[in-house]
Amino acid sequence: MRTILLAFLFLCFTGNAQTNSYNISFENAVHHEAKIEISFPEVKTKTLNIRMSRTSPGRYALHEFVKNVYGFKANNSKGEEITAKRKGPYSWEVSDHDGTVNIEYTLFANRGDGTYSQIDETHAHLNIPATFMYAEEFQHRPVEVNFDIREDLNWKVATQLQQESETTYSAPDLYYFMDSPTEISDFDMKSFNVNGQEIQFALHHKGTEEKFAEYFDQVERIVKQEKAVFGELPEFDYGKYTFLACYMPNVSGDGMEHRNSTILTNKESLAEGGMKGNIGTVAHEFFHAWNVERIRPAELEPFDFAEANMTGSLWFAEGFTSYYTGLMLCRANVKTPKEYIEGLAGTFNYVWNSPALEYFSPIEMSYQAPFVDAATSVDPTNRENTFISYYSYGSVLGLALDLSLRQKDLNLDDFMKMMWMKYGKTEVSYEIEDIEMILKEYAGTAFASEFFNKYIYASEMPDYNELFSSVGIKLERSSDKDLGVSLNESEDGLKISRNTYKSSAAYKAGLTAGDIITSINGTKIESKKQFDEIIGTASGRITIEYNRFGNKKTTETELGKNPAYTISIDEEAPREAIKNREKWLEAK
Repeated sequence: MRTILLAFLFLCFTGNAQTNSYNISFENAVHHEAKIEISFPEVKTKTLNIRMSRTSPGRYALHEFVKNVYGFKANNSKGEEITAKRKGPYSWEVSDHDGTVNIEYTLFANRGDGTYSQIDETHAHLNIPATFMYAEEFQHRPVEVNFDIREDLNWKVATQLQQESETTYSAPDLYYFMDSPTEISDFDMKSFNVNGQEIQFALHHKGTEEKFAEYFDQVERIVKQEKAVFGELPEFDYGKYTFLACYMPNVSGDGMEHRNSTILTNKESLAEGGMKGNIGTVAHEFFHAWNVERIRPAELEPFDFAEANMTGSLWFAEGFTSYYTGLMLCRANVKTPKEYIEGLAGTFNYVWNSPALEYFSPIEMSYQAPFVDAATSVDPTNRENTFISYYSYGSVLGLALDLSLRQKDLNLDDFMKMMWMKYGKTEVSYEIEDIEMILKEYAGTAFASEFFNKYIYASEMPDYNELFSSVGIKLERSSDKDLGVSLNESEDGLKISRNTYKSSAAYKAGLTAGDIITSINGTKIESKKQFDEIIGTASGRITIEYNRFGNKKTTETELGKNPAYTISIDEEAPREAIKNREKWLEAK
């Protein structure tokens, strides 16, 4: 179902497949509304179920897009209104038709990111599942959609869909349609060719041509370095891959991969920090063209639009992609080796200082995605102590595996190529055991079994001192004292903004989120700077006064050591280690 070839073969053999037609217009864009019309012809069943998706490709949680739909109507081929019963929160049952069911409704959309849609007078930023209803029984039918663009706003269309006319596009089936985000705006476009395939970059922004040209040069270098990892580009449908970038003040920061395109959104323009701040998302999402879109977890195939999607492989699918994000920026000369290496510390500290290691392995962290992947809930959680992002966890494990392989004169690039040839190029989905099997084939059974048993099926920490030393990097731990709290300044004192870590002095002292620290050792605390100075010079046990629910309380604790690591280039590393580092980080 994921390949266009198979879909077209299906149509050729059936010969009489009908096309579902969509039209969307934006007359009331100023109020974030779109009018949508859908026509389902050749309906053979007495009733037809029309529904809105609850999730979106690349996301794993539920988003309940139907909440922004209203004015729903159903008509027959003559325009006569027919019966439409609400069958649940997400669907309508339409009956009494004459073989044709026409649907119309209004959509409110005002969040521009990789999950939702946004309509205003700057653009129509459309994530398809958040925009269009569908009939599940027609999932194999081709789709045609007309974007009734605002010519008065100079809008154009950018999408991975196949263009049929000026504003009409097609998809071979429902899945491809749902997987095809669309940016409609007065964007700028640049492109380059790699081995006969076109890489397009549509940029909706307020910046200059000079900034776009500088940014696009970085994009081109990243694409070529990522191609070098796998040895080839995927065979993109229609011979084209499209970046849909929207760097505007009205959007929300995000990135979302799709089969032949990706959404990139951020409030920062290229001139206001976006040149450096946004390019990492470019590297991450394009790597997904191989890892996730084609090297694909079995649990996500086919993707379920009606339920949350869960897989235990996100440490690999998202995490290893995150490892390559920074590495590609270095190899593409967007970051210096020094910037890349020192930048590893943030993710490293987040993962290996987390109390959550005692609860979940990387696989089990991946299972948490339906609850954390842009999921919404109103009750507080204890994620500080129970969850590590599979992006970060997988990233530091990818780093460990790469450096471990390099000690055997192997590397992660060649392992990823093997995954590509076995599961990506063939588009045969994999299970976790298949990743281990390929690693055994590449690096040996003993090596692969030890890595998976210690670090994937369990939560042990690799010997990073040895691994970093092999490439001339120093791993050092801070000697500073630490209470272990995140603080916000308030009129009443310093408010603890997050749950305290189980391993921290604050946790052991009974301090928790919402407490307001007012004094330490009798000294009134009025700023975070003052707090840091007192903690830095304190010795022995300290006395802390704080307010909780309006009540004054006192506690005592022994300060712990700051658990943070620093990671840096070892200027005195042996020549062999320096050569290993250069080989690891150099452009391919």
